[in-house]
Amino acid sequence: MTIAPERTAEAVKDPRDLVSPEVFALLVEDIMRYDHVTRAYAERLMGQALVFLKAHAELIKAAATDPEAWVRIVPSVPVDEGWHAFLKRTKPYHEFGMTHAGAYLHHVPVVDADILSGAALERTVPILRATGYHVDMEFWEAGVGAGCCPPECSTIAD
Repeated sequence: MTIAPERTAEAVKDPRDLVSPEVFALLVEDIMRYDHVTRAYAERLMGQALVFLKAHAELIKAAATDPEAWVRIVPSVPVDEGWHAFLKRTKPYHEFGMTHAGAYLHHVPVVDADILSGAALERTVPILRATGYHVDMEFWEAGVGAGCCPPECSTIAD
């Protein structure tokens, strides 16, 4: 199974629908509290983290039956903050992975040439769009960066 690069002429889905309203509200409150941002920004950020995790989950699920379907995608730096917020809510995070990937979605911080060159982020955006969920390009533009917590990251690819 492969994921189509982009969807066109279709209505995009709201990423908030990937979790319950209660979980979404908790995550937004966490982002507002820890990152000192507005509610509107926190909602957009969390939405993009959910789109990323949905795409990641679909790739994991596809690779379970077709190893060649695996493509590593990466969050942008701000989207990674949303992923971290979700990781802290362990029960709903685990449930999300089991629901969408049939597995726990591990977070393995890594920085390598693929990420540093921008190639990983460039290949990520079309895969995000293929989920059918809204992709807010402000969070995915070149220059926003990709990866997690440099320089503490591992140099081993996941």
